[in-house]
Amino acid sequence: MLKQITSYLNFDQKLNSMLNLSRPIAFFDLETTGVNISTDRIIEIAIVKLMPDGSRVSKRKIVNPEMPISNADIHGITNEMVKDAPTFKMVANEIKQFIDNCDLGGYNSNRFDVPLLMEEFLRAGLDIDLTHKKLIDVQHIFYCMEPRTLTAAYKFYCGKELENAHSAEADINATISVLESQLQRYGNLGDCVESILSAVGEEKIVDYARRFSFNEKDEEIFNFGKYKGKVVADVLKSEPQYYDWMMKGEFPLHTKKKLTEIMNRTLLKN
Repeated sequence: MLKQITSYLNFDQKLNSMLNLSRPIAFFDLETTGVNISTDRIIEIAIVKLMPDGSRVSKRKIVNPEMPISNADIHGITNEMVKDAPTFKMVANEIKQFIDNCDLGGYNSNRFDVPLLMEEFLRAGLDIDLTHKKLIDVQHIFYCMEPRTLTAAYKFYCGKELENAHSAEADINATISVLESQLQRYGNLGDCVESILSAVGEEKIVDYARRFSFNEKDEEIFNFGKYKGKVVADVLKSEPQYYDWMMKGEFPLHTKKKLTEIMNRTLLKN
């Protein structure tokens, strides 16, 4: 059964005024079949979009992952619950339109939710460009200021126990509440998305799975394996078969996409 909730809510405008939003932020959370970005799939996505006028727009969907769910004990979503739900490909364009022209936010979103969502979009044939989006990861702010889990963060900042943890909707609303308290507590975070990222650092991303990173010269380098720390372009020049090995391996689609871009750029220079 398809579950979807789209609502237009008039919330307290405190957080929005604290952020001085010039465009919406779409906070989102995923429940998935596991934690492998390459092979696992989304089974639930909840999005709460904070609008510059102080309103919030929310959307939630249950998704058929087209594979068995073995971790229902964590999120409570069973194979029976998703059997008649749409696949991600069926809802991908709707989700894309919902987050268009928005910055993105979440909890541990830069390392898990964003890369996994981008994988799902790529599987559905949609190439989403995040170049001009700001990515607010509330966990990153939290770990910079008070290293804890989401449940502890909610208790620490909001003075409440987080009920229904691992429910995407409950988690993302808790995440938004934590951010509001962080902005009140830490004056150095400023009053806009840019000032927050300036205070805690904005990570430069090559691929969402972090198989590559940048060195001090802004060159892409390997972040794993026998060539860890080596410049990707240099390795591809000296050992082009390594490209074939990675393209055939179980690496995320976005990692392969970036590897191909580096390979093409390297070939053009020769």
